[in-house]
Amino acid sequence: MTTLSAWLIAQTIKVVIGVFRLKKFDFRLFIGSGGMPSSPDAGATCLATSVGLECGFDSVYFALAFAFAIVVMFDAQGVRRSTGKQAGILNKIMEDIYWRGKIQELRLRELIGHTPVEVIIGGFLGIAIALVSWMR
Repeated sequence: MTTLSAWLIAQTIKVVIGVFRLKKFDFRLFIGSGGMPSSPDAGATCLATSVGLECGFDSVYFALAFAFAIVVMFDAQGVRRSTGKQAGILNKIMEDIYWRGKIQELRLRELIGHTPVEVIIGGFLGIAIALVSWMR
């Protein structure tokens, strides 16, 4: 439940930031990927921290959860971010072709991954949520 809470809180923060940035409510920010903070990273670090607090930071369970969190964070800022950049370039190519009248396709989603800052903030958010939950 704590890990799910971390994901929900991170997604809610994205919506709040979006309201201030876009001056309107956009529910797609709640269910979409990308943005500040990284909700997968918040969930993964919350899981690892919770397992560490519950089973010990020297347990095999924490080692597995920690390795999972590292993979999630690497994927969020590495592979998925690169995919988003490629989508941006392809959208520009498609737009150029469209205006020349040769093709009409749907735009690709560009906000897929996270910047390193978004990953770090998501990670710290997950750790904080796990600590608050554990103290109750």
